[in-house]
Amino acid sequence: MQEKPNLHQVARLAGVSIASASRALTGQSASAETVRKVRSAAKQLGYVPDATARTLRLGGTRQVVFAVDDIGNPNYVAMLRAIEHELGHRGIRLSVSSTGREMKQTLDLVRSLNVGVADGLIISPIRVTPQLRRALEECVVPVVVIGSLDKEVAIDRVRVNSTKAVEMAVAHLVETGRRHIAFINGPLDTNPGAARQLGFETAASHHALSYSSGHMICADDFTAAAGLAAGNKLIKNLKGAGEPIDAIVAANDLIGVGAISACVGAGLQVPTDVAVTGIDDTEIAAVFNPPLTSVSLRAAKRGRQAAQLLLKRFEEPFRDPELLTVDPVLKVRASTLPPQPEGTY
Repeated sequence: MQEKPNLHQVARLAGVSIASASRALTGQSASAETVRKVRSAAKQLGYVPDATARTLRLGGTRQVVFAVDDIGNPNYVAMLRAIEHELGHRGIRLSVSSTGREMKQTLDLVRSLNVGVADGLIISPIRVTPQLRRALEECVVPVVVIGSLDKEVAIDRVRVNSTKAVEMAVAHLVETGRRHIAFINGPLDTNPGAARQLGFETAASHHALSYSSGHMICADDFTAAAGLAAGNKLIKNLKGAGEPIDAIVAANDLIGVGAISACVGAGLQVPTDVAVTGIDDTEIAAVFNPPLTSVSLRAAKRGRQAAQLLLKRFEEPFRDPELLTVDPVLKVRASTLPPQPEGTY
């Protein structure tokens, strides 16, 4: 009787390690090229994983890690609540890690999962380096990414088109009659910063807006304090150059409320003199004065879908990785009301 092919033979034929072959066949993190080579080798050898391998389930920890750069950001809080709700029904605990801006902390966290501290990872990184990409690919537990990754990486993902979100914000401001629109971005070396910069430049070109380099500025972080500082600098620079401004698109709601504070501090009324929009549609947008128009990136939905993808991976370890896309939605509030003609109330 001919001996059945085993995983060692598959790995040898594919030219990868046994661990890499196992991840590729169980639908865990692996590069698209590794998945292709391993599946081809398995097919060539007639290898079929046994029933035990096919029923990869939660391990002993019954714990999942949710990792973000700054858990104080209300966008991540909305994700957290949705993820916790989905996993809680299955008796799975959620551990939260706020890794900060240091990539080493994020890398250390991802690598720690290889020694059994949790059964899965949901991560929403704003910076993705080759080292982080490799660590995610080599992680031995299932991974779901909320955000952008290279398309060739075979990892479950949920993403939103934040470039389109900025385009929607600019289009709304143009509809209200604004033509001198400025943009306060976050750090350009982040995924959201790069995507939102592209959105503003694309929209400005599409609507034939006249703007100078002085109309674009990057805040040091995606925080209200950074938004205030950037807003003060933007208004001062434009005023000094004699360049008009009647609207500001902020890269997120926290920067947006900082920008409104900068306008008020400079004696400008929002929205009469300057309209302001944010991105994310967090709770602060609805309660701020004036309430902030924002483009929702539907953080709760992205968190819910990420949790569902992870649960699905636990149940169906051999399925192909999925990429889910969430569409942004404009939420209009008082911060962008059209200017009223003189003499109207």
